[in-house]
Amino acid sequence: MSEAFEPLLRSYDERRRSELVAAYMAVEHAAEPVPEARFAGLREPASRRTVEAMLNLSGRTLIRADRTSWTSGYRDEVAAELARDPACVPPAGDRAVLALVLIHSVAIPRAAGRLPDDTWLSPHPTPLEELRRRSQLPIGELESALRRLRLAGLVTQVRADGRTDGADAGGFVPGPQFHRLTPAARRRLQEELILAAGPDSPLAATIRARRRSRERAEQEAAARRETSAERAGVEQGDVSTQDVREEGL
Repeated sequence: MSEAFEPLLRSYDERRRSELVAAYMAVEHAAEPVPEARFAGLREPASRRTVEAMLNLSGRTLIRADRTSWTSGYRDEVAAELARDPACVPPAGDRAVLALVLIHSVAIPRAAGRLPDDTWLSPHPTPLEELRRRSQLPIGELESALRRLRLAGLVTQVRADGRTDGADAGGFVPGPQFHRLTPAARRRLQEELILAAGPDSPLAATIRARRRSRERAEQEAAARRETSAERAGVEQGDVSTQDVREEGL
C-alpha cells in the first residue's frame, strides 16, 4: 500500500504521511463516518484532497457524511461498471427485501414529512411482520435475505427503543453502507424509490421522461463522437495517400 501511495506522499514528512494514511484507513474501514476532529488528515481541504487522491487509486472517492464527518465510496463511473457485473449484484430476493425496508423506513416517512429529504438513515424501523406480510418470499428465504443484508451493512436491526442490540427488535432500517452513497447515487436511489412506491404518480412519470431525454442526449452525443472519429480517420487516410503520391511511390 505504501508503494502505491508513494508518488502522492513523497513530499510530506513522516508525521504527515502517518496522518494521511490513518485518515485513509479510517474512511475506508470504519463502519460509520469518522469525525474530522479525530483525524488530522481530514481537517483541512488540502489534506482531504490528498486522501481523495489516495482513494482514487482504487476507484474510490471521499464522501462528506455530514458537516464534520467523512467516509468513502465508489466513484459513480466505477459503481456503474460494477453494477453491470452479475457477480456484484445481490440476489433478486435480497434486493426485494431491501426495497421494502427502504420504502417503509424511508420513502413513506419522508412522504409524510417525518424524515428529511437528505438522509437515508431512519428512526422508523420496518417490523419483521410487515416484511412477512408484504413479501412473497417464504419465511426462511426472507430471514436468510435479512441476514445477508445485515452482514453487508445494507440493513440494521433495531429495537423498538432505537438501540441496535438485544433480541427484542423493533424492525429493520437502512444500514451504514448508505452513508457511502455519492450525491449522484443518492439522487438515483431516491428516483428508484419513487418509481417503486408510486409508479403511476406524476412524479414517477416526470422521472421516466427525464431519463428518456437523458438517454437520447447520451446516444446523440455518442453518435456525434463516432462520426467525428470516422471523419478524422478518413481525413488521415486522405493525407497519407497524398503523401505517398507526392513522394512518387
